[in-house]
Amino acid sequence: MTVSTPPVAVVDYGIGNLHSAHKALLRAGVDARLTSDPAEVDRAGAVVLPGVGNFGSCMRALRETGLVGAVQNAVDSQRPFLGICVGMQMLFESSEESPDDPGLGILPGVVEWLPTEVKRPQMQWNRLVARRDDPVVADGDWMYFVHSLSCRPSDPDTTVTEVDYGGPVVAAVRTGSLLATQFHPEKSGAAGLAMLRRWADSL
Repeated sequence: MTVSTPPVAVVDYGIGNLHSAHKALLRAGVDARLTSDPAEVDRAGAVVLPGVGNFGSCMRALRETGLVGAVQNAVDSQRPFLGICVGMQMLFESSEESPDDPGLGILPGVVEWLPTEVKRPQMQWNRLVARRDDPVVADGDWMYFVHSLSCRPSDPDTTVTEVDYGGPVVAAVRTGSLLATQFHPEKSGAAGLAMLRRWADSL
């Protein structure tokens, strides 16, 4: 297994669930460091942006901790980057959940509420359906989701995989070295751990 040097930075901006993502990466053999230091994020060989909860709260916390620039620099430098759940949503321009709090705008597109016809949040295992080949995200894997909103990329070609939840819901996107998942690999048992190992092997 390839382990990145320098280590992988897990961005710590004070939002819950960061530790579980960090621990899952360690179990997958990744030399991951939980950090709130922008300089350490800048030095990292790869960057992980987890997130749970409210879009606006996450964006405000990221700005208040002074980590926005480090996240944007990581993507601009084309270092491997992994966004998880709200960490995926924050990469887009805006969210209907918090219209007064702009997203990072790294990925063109918006985040919208799931249809009213389905239970919100989607809090369940769901099967990934590939829309294009990807070396990290596997077609047919069952992953665990907890979310009430979904991403709508302006460029549909960035969609790696979807799930069926009242219609197709984007489950992962990729552009270059940036990969982001709506599901939680750290909560997805063996399949999630295997995905994180494949991500580590791609560094």
